Amino acid sequence: MLMKVDSSRGFLFDPRGTVESADTPIAPRVAALEGLRLGILDNSKWNANKLLRGSAAALERGTRFGAVNYYVKHSFSKDAAPELIARIAAENEIVLTAIGDCGSCCSCCVRDSIALERLGIPAACIITTEFERETQLTRTALGMTGLVPVVIAHPVSSITMEEVAQRVAQIEVQARAVWLGCVPGEENA
Repeated sequence: MLMKVDSSRGFLFDPRGTVESADTPIAPRVAALEGLRLGILDNSKWNANKLLRGSAAALERGTRFGAVNYYVKHSFSKDAAPELIARIAAENEIVLTAIGDCGSCCSCCVRDSIALERLGIPAACIITTEFERETQLTRTALGMTGLVPVVIAHPVSSITMEEVAQRVAQIEVQARAVWLGCVPGEENA
């Protein structure tokens, strides 16, 4: 928040200020997953590919998607390029993106999901337990508090294949719930 000191001295920044942002609703949720095109956005973090490919395979065991399309952004600490977001939105009805397991990659993963949601694409953004608070702050600052992340156990970068499989099981249940807009365990697709 900026506060005027007096007319001759300028302004002072008060870091205790509040975030003022109009809340934007999330994209409409889908009624069922069968036949939809699933976009997978890999932010190139260590193990993101393993988590995403494992999750896609697990999801495909219970759902016949129209297509599964893979995309990679080559910097986890930058938002996806607007052209890439537009392409993903044009080619898919739902999206799974990962991984937010540190500061910049988490906020960028959330920002990518919000960009897709604003284009009408339900996005399941995978983050770890250690970054739930940062995710909440990012969603609030960007005006999309309704975005529900997929939250998996931390850490991700140094896990075994058995631990990857455990996290994939968490992702499968939560991603379906995010896309369908229901509580985990209530989805029927």
